[in-house]
Amino acid sequence: MSIKTKNIISITEARSNIFDIAEKIQEQGNHYIFTENGKAKMAVMSAVEYDSLMEDLALANDPKFAARMKRADEEFERGEFVPWSEVKKKFAIPHNGFVFADKSSKKYSVKKHKKNIK
Repeated sequence: MSIKTKNIISITEARSNIFDIAEKIQEQGNHYIFTENGKAKMAVMSAVEYDSLMEDLALANDPKFAARMKRADEEFERGEFVPWSEVKKKFAIPHNGFVFADKSSKKYSVKKHKKNIK
C-alpha cells in the first residue's frame, strides 16, 4: 500500500486546516498522515472508511468466514457454480447490474469551509 505524499502533513498544519481535511477525507481513498518532528504520528480517514475497514478486519479474523471462503474457492475450482448469465435470468436483473442500497444507519457529515489546504 502506498501513501499519497500530498496527504502527509504536520500536526501543526493539520490543526490549522482541520475542517478542510475533514471534508477532503470524505472522498473515498483520501487519507492523511499527520507527522510530528518529521515522523508519522497518526493516520486519518473518514468514519465511513474506518467502519468498512473494521468490518473487513472482523471478517478476516472470523474462522467461520475463512472456512466458507475456502469452501467457495474449492467449489469454484470444481466448477460448482452458476454462471452470471443464469443468475441474471433467474433474478431478472436489468442492464447487467444490481441496484444497491445503503443500509447503514450511521450518517456522517462535515461543515464546509472555504479555506484551502496546501
